[in-house]
Amino acid sequence: MKAVAVFPKTKEVKLIDHPEPHLERPTDVKFKILNVGVCGTDREIWEFKYGTPPPDSEYLITGHESLGQVVEVGSAVRTVKVGDYVVPTVRRGCPENCIACSQMRQDFCYTGHFTERGIKGAHGYMTEFVVDDEKYMNRVPPELKEVAVLLEPLTIAEKALMQVYTIQARLPWECRLEQGGANQTCHTALVLGAGPVGLLGAMALRLLNMDVHVIAREPAPNAKASLAETLGAHYIGTANRTAEQVAAPLGNIDLIFEATGAAKASFDFLKILGTNGIFIFTGVPAPMNDITLDAGALMRDIVLDNQVVLGTVNAPKIAFENGIKDLEEFQKKWPQALQALITGTLPVERFQETIKRTDRNEIKTVLTFAPAAAAVMARS
Repeated sequence: MKAVAVFPKTKEVKLIDHPEPHLERPTDVKFKILNVGVCGTDREIWEFKYGTPPPDSEYLITGHESLGQVVEVGSAVRTVKVGDYVVPTVRRGCPENCIACSQMRQDFCYTGHFTERGIKGAHGYMTEFVVDDEKYMNRVPPELKEVAVLLEPLTIAEKALMQVYTIQARLPWECRLEQGGANQTCHTALVLGAGPVGLLGAMALRLLNMDVHVIAREPAPNAKASLAETLGAHYIGTANRTAEQVAAPLGNIDLIFEATGAAKASFDFLKILGTNGIFIFTGVPAPMNDITLDAGALMRDIVLDNQVVLGTVNAPKIAFENGIKDLEEFQKKWPQALQALITGTLPVERFQETIKRTDRNEIKTVLTFAPAAAAVMARS
């Protein structure tokens, strides 16, 4: 079967012929990949910055944002059936089965010996067929199949918001009706970055009725600004503007959701986080030169203003389940905006065209595989 693979030793990325997997355990599910999203992680792996093949392989099949359709199930599978659409999780627990992994919270693995499909030690989803355990499957309604490939990047925001509500339970955080009614926002949130994670995060924050400001370098008007405004969010271009200038008219900044991976810009905005605010780091910066910080001022503000700085990575199954519910709400409220996040689709044979990001208006490019109907019929 076809697969996109990276060969770290020879520094090659190519379409290969990989053996088709088969069910091996009663709880196995075999699914046909329909769509795979291309993200910055894939591009960095294709640039050989990281990415680890399985121990018995010289190559790594990439791709971790996927949508598949079930074509075969093991005898003990109960939660999905042939024909269902599924999005699998990405991380698998460590061999030591640490306390987090033993409770299916491998996103909090203590040992660091986890594997991640398409990233670290396990083949990913940029291939025609995948076999995996039932417990990693997330069944999505058929009406979401056109946008379900966005679920994995959405889970970055979903997990972050789960942690936000746990942490901010320390405060009188919930909006009260007397503060203005159902349509009145009572928290101000900044989203740093107008890529897929940033815009999906903005959608999730708007569902919570926050006053959301999407911060990006490009000046408006542009396609991403229009999309943000469709959600009822504000778009702010930062060209020739400091973080302080951006924040000045906004009042207290309650939450900042970073989705850029840009260290300097992120720490610039950390300086303007408000009283009792929470700053969420989701990006992983590439190696770069050191930046200069006024560490004393940052530390003083964090302490005196009761601030929280949170780093979050990967996502548990519950974040996928929450994401499916939110995708349904996004589709009801902003159907065109949700679909507009997918700015390009290409057959997997043309994956080379996605290695370098050349379109400034690109949000999410998706590689497509042949529909699953023929495969399902062949096994029925």
